[in-house]
Amino acid sequence: MAIEKVTLPVARKMANLTQKELGKLCGVSESTVYNWEKYKSEPSVSQAMKISESCGLNYDDIIFLPSNTVKP
Repeated sequence: MAIEKVTLPVARKMANLTQKELGKLCGVSESTVYNWEKYKSEPSVSQAMKISESCGLNYDDIIFLPSNTVKP
C-alpha cells in the first residue's frame, strides 16, 4: 500500500518527534525545523535525506515546499 505524500510537520508527528528532537537528529536547531515547517526556509538535500530517515519515510513522500512555490 502506497503512503500519501505528507507535509513535514505531519511526517515529524507520525514519527513521534518534537521539532527539537528532529533538529537534533538532523544537526540543526529547533528554530530551523520550525522555519522549514512554516516554509520560511528549506532544508538542503542532505538535510532532507536525514529528515526522511529520521521520520522513517521515503524522501519522495514528504512535501518540503508548498505546492504553489515555483523556484526559478
